[in-house]
Amino acid sequence: MGGLGMRELLVILLVVLVVFGAKKLRTVGSDLGAAVRGVKKAMSEGEEEQGAPPKQIRSEGTDAEFPEVAKKSDTKNERSS
Repeated sequence: MGGLGMRELLVILLVVLVVFGAKKLRTVGSDLGAAVRGVKKAMSEGEEEQGAPPKQIRSEGTDAEFPEVAKKSDTKNERSS
């Protein structure tokens, strides 16, 4: 009453092979392998980003100025003077 032995694993593999078929089992295996490789790649990219200094976002120009906002701020400045 312990873990799975070699015979139990072999029986499970044969049952899965009969139920799904060899072609479908190969497809599932390759898809699972691709998923594992994708996760590993994402994990390594995440570790690289953590080690790198944060990127600075530079301003490409001045902020947009709208005439309505400029008029309101001009009238406020005139009143306070």
